[in-house]
Amino acid sequence: MKIRFYNAKILTMPKDRKFLLIKGELWVVGNQIAYIGDKTDKDSGEIIWDREIDARGNVLMPGFKNAHTHTAMTFLRSYADDLPLYEWLHEKVFPKEALLTHEDIYHLCKLGIMEYLTSGITSNFDMYFAPLPAAKASADCGFRTVFTSGLNDFCQSLPEVEELYRTINGMGGLTSFFVGFHAEYTTSLKLMEGISDLAEKLKSAVWFHNSETASEVEDCKKRYGRTPTELAEDLGMYRYGGGGYHCVYFSDRDFEIFRKRGLTAVTNPASNLKLASGIAPVKRFSDENINVAIGTDGPASNNCLDMFREMFLVSGLAKAKEKDASCMSADEVLYMATAGGARAMGLLDCDCLAEGKTADLIMIDLDQPNMQPDNHFVKNIVYSGSKQNVKLTMVNGKILYEDQKFYIGAEKEEVYRLANEIIGRMRE
Repeated sequence: MKIRFYNAKILTMPKDRKFLLIKGELWVVGNQIAYIGDKTDKDSGEIIWDREIDARGNVLMPGFKNAHTHTAMTFLRSYADDLPLYEWLHEKVFPKEALLTHEDIYHLCKLGIMEYLTSGITSNFDMYFAPLPAAKASADCGFRTVFTSGLNDFCQSLPEVEELYRTINGMGGLTSFFVGFHAEYTTSLKLMEGISDLAEKLKSAVWFHNSETASEVEDCKKRYGRTPTELAEDLGMYRYGGGGYHCVYFSDRDFEIFRKRGLTAVTNPASNLKLASGIAPVKRFSDENINVAIGTDGPASNNCLDMFREMFLVSGLAKAKEKDASCMSADEVLYMATAGGARAMGLLDCDCLAEGKTADLIMIDLDQPNMQPDNHFVKNIVYSGSKQNVKLTMVNGKILYEDQKFYIGAEKEEVYRLANEIIGRMRE
């Protein structure tokens, strides 16, 4: 496909993490951005366009990268709420997940992908106990997903993780896979040692839920005399990078390890608030030049897969935690939600809008009351933006969502019906 966007405001990002606005055109040829500019230096007269889109002064920007998800948990949205984390997991979530089939997971992931698209999310970083049906759902929808394993003492095995690594990384350009495990508190030392050996064998980054609650950290210290981060470092897990999800309760040594190893902290503010887990020290991560990405977590703990809400919370909670209204700028938060996530997920070919980059982009509708007046476009997106402003979402050069319509090879009514049927079956 050859698609020309014109009359656009194009949000680009140079190396200093500051966003710039260019007025003009953006051309997509195949799955790549072929041109960005005002057209004074370019002639498109010989190009036969499949489609020409008048942006009408709206903003084109990089798609959001949702850096921590459990997509198939859409079936538990608003089902297992208002409980502490351990009780929520062991009494509500795990028993219902045990009833899922691979076909269920496939359909539930389509529902999640639809919600990602409405929020301007062009890729997600997913952890689940059965990644293959989730990977198939992403591939069938044309959506980009990076996976990691949810290995623990109750599901998956080291040979299975290795097979998943080879299979999903071999499926094509829309899916990839990193080695990982669920968390220290669900995984034996022997399995964690095996994960470290497997990461060395495959030269893979390692990811896991890390220091989400104070009790998790204290219990780990009682078991091993170390924090989860220190344990992972001592086991040699970080030789090829990676990071952690949540990262709420960090010691000075934890920060040192993340900085030295070039790891990423993925913050999940809405989920951590809803489960009363705490507020991540995002400002300190940023001050110490540790990459920060943003994730929604799963739809059973959030319950909304909305990057706009996450961005506002990242900034607002940092300001409240530090008692400093100037400690976290809108530009920095938008970087976390786009390029920061891309760096965490190994998606450096679609981290920003530039010629030669992969065309994962969104159009933000400025013709909405919450986007006016146009005093500062980045601050409007971070502080007052919402899903209603997402007019178009493109992944890999293909428009998957536009003007509240989905182009993913499935009818939304059927996706909704199947999701309700799945959870309905479990209530019987």
